[in-house]
Amino acid sequence: MTAPLRADAERNRQRLIAAAKELFATRGLDVTLDDVARHAGVGTGTAYRRFPNKDALIDALMVDRIGELGKIADECLEEPDPWLGLTSYLERALALQAADRGLKEVLFSSGRGRERSTQARRRLAPVVTKLVKRAVDAGAVRGDISTTDVPVINFMLTTIVDFGRDVSPDLYRRYLAIVFDGLRPRDELDPLPVHALCLSDFQEALARWRP
Repeated sequence: MTAPLRADAERNRQRLIAAAKELFATRGLDVTLDDVARHAGVGTGTAYRRFPNKDALIDALMVDRIGELGKIADECLEEPDPWLGLTSYLERALALQAADRGLKEVLFSSGRGRERSTQARRRLAPVVTKLVKRAVDAGAVRGDISTTDVPVINFMLTTIVDFGRDVSPDLYRRYLAIVFDGLRPRDELDPLPVHALCLSDFQEALARWRP
């Protein structure tokens, strides 16, 4: 059993987490543990006593952020309208990632935060599958939409988040609206030119991805 931290040690730990949350959100995961220590106003030695490396700090911080994504997914599944359930999930998940660059990097990383990103995908996949299946079965979206299309759409739009972050932070919402229009069913639909990735191909593509 791990002994509880002394009050001053716990305060320093919380200061480091708060500083990391701010820096990761605004600058991404490339900041160093030394950067976090300076931002928290504690010594570098103190930072390394609380967290042996930056990955440990990422892990401690992202468990709550990824939990927020899971909560969003669960709430959207409770939405009785299948269209609103699916589109609200995409909209709210993107807004969370747009406000937190570190979260976006963890979700689509095969490096830092790998354990948390894997856990997040395992946690979210069944709920997203239900959101998609429900929308397809209800005829709320075009019938050739696949579960793996959702994270790929998310990935595509977070690229726009990064592209417009310093000039037009809400630019991604324009393209999200275009995506939503493309998801709607119509009497006459041209077939999509390429099949959706199967789950194993999606996982392999993600593992090979390097930003």
